Amino acid sequence: MNDAQIPDSQDTASKFISHLIELRDRLVKVSIIIAIFCAALFAWPGPAAIYDFLARPMIAALPAGAKMIATGVISPFLVPMKLTLLLAFLLALPWVLYQAWAFVAPGLYTHEKKLVFPLAISSSLLFFLGVAFCYFFVFGRVFKFINEFAPSSIAVTPDIENYLDFIMSMCLAFGITFEVPVVVVLLVKTGLLTLAQLKAIRSYVIVSAFVIAAIVTPPDIVSQFSLALPMCLLYELGLLAAPIFVLLTQESSTNQQV
Repeated sequence: MNDAQIPDSQDTASKFISHLIELRDRLVKVSIIIAIFCAALFAWPGPAAIYDFLARPMIAALPAGAKMIATGVISPFLVPMKLTLLLAFLLALPWVLYQAWAFVAPGLYTHEKKLVFPLAISSSLLFFLGVAFCYFFVFGRVFKFINEFAPSSIAVTPDIENYLDFIMSMCLAFGITFEVPVVVVLLVKTGLLTLAQLKAIRSYVIVSAFVIAAIVTPPDIVSQFSLALPMCLLYELGLLAAPIFVLLTQESSTNQQV
């Protein structure tokens, strides 16, 4: 009996090692693409130009001729570098998600594979849409409101490192918020909650959206409403998309079984 168990344990160990090797290969491919995007961004437009573009909403809200400051010795070099690396990762995000999908795909059924791929694509698009909404619509209004509220005795000169941290946290919050339709679809598809149950808790979701917005955004009504209202609308969008998505995947799996 012990002799029979040895080949099984060796086979399990070899499969585990093969999975580790495949994971390493996937990570290497991801790292190469990120490095390529990073090198391309360094060549054009360059880290300084990228940061200048990111700083436009704040600069536009400051008094004429005002600039941001750098309190750290190496901040003028390190902060644009960090931003360039982050942007390279975001540009490579579809490839990153594809590598993750390709790694888990062998263990999925055919209809599950068809479920994962569109969800990965829609998740990427919704995340980028959330970031774009935050940059082009929210930042200008938030910074203008904050700077107009500041007393005249205060010179508003934001630090570039603190500004980058704030921008990253806000973009991440809006990017994750725009994933609400995907979450709703997954809840319905996996059977954790039914569509009727999700509709019944709509009022709780609305309250939760404003609570979350009050926690993750600055204490001003502009940014809070800018996060809470899209969250509520995207929840409704998820309620509309969930039955359509489930119906399509069910028809696909039925056709495969026939």
